[in-house]
Amino acid sequence: MDFTSTEENYIKSIFHLSEDGDETISTNDISRLVNATAASVTDMLKKLKQKNIITYEKYQGVRLTKEGERIAKSVVRKHRLWEVFLVDKLGYSWDKIHDIAEQLEHIRSEEMVDRLDKFLGFPKFDPHGDPIPDASLNIKSVKQTLLAKLNKGDKGKVVGVKDSSAKFLLYLDAQEIHLGTEIEIMEVIEFDSSLVVRIGKKKKATLSKLAAQNIFIG
Repeated sequence: MDFTSTEENYIKSIFHLSEDGDETISTNDISRLVNATAASVTDMLKKLKQKNIITYEKYQGVRLTKEGERIAKSVVRKHRLWEVFLVDKLGYSWDKIHDIAEQLEHIRSEEMVDRLDKFLGFPKFDPHGDPIPDASLNIKSVKQTLLAKLNKGDKGKVVGVKDSSAKFLLYLDAQEIHLGTEIEIMEVIEFDSSLVVRIGKKKKATLSKLAAQNIFIG
């Protein structure tokens, strides 16, 4: 069964919301993520339910079926492989690849995606640290925690970001924070939960609570 790019975007968005730990996902959650009105979201959910991609009852939330999960992982696989290609082969910076990959992820040919995977050397993670589903759509489990949950004296390396928007990634670039950068918590400021940190071996900086809530440490 073929799906439009809009339908695939909804399926992928529901999948990402479920990855955040939500057992049932509301139409408002989806509306915020896909930037659509509640009425438009409701109409789309009805279509996806008819295609047996989701389970959905009004006021009871949304969940993907097994087929819905399969489609979502396939789209995510393509998106993250294209991000690797854009960075590793075309020299894009990590803040410029998301929107391009959003267009490329809807390519139909699974054979071409498998060839892309082989060409790239079967990467396990994309440039933002997110795991890439393999050809069987299995996703590697990653042990990580948000920087905001660490305490004074804790340290670890950056393994991913929760917010992959260009604005946030450019902010991290300015702070000299990238995948693999070591961060040590020197102080947690009681007033606003911002963090005084050591970045790498030398640089000392203050990160806001919002920033710390979007950086994964492993």
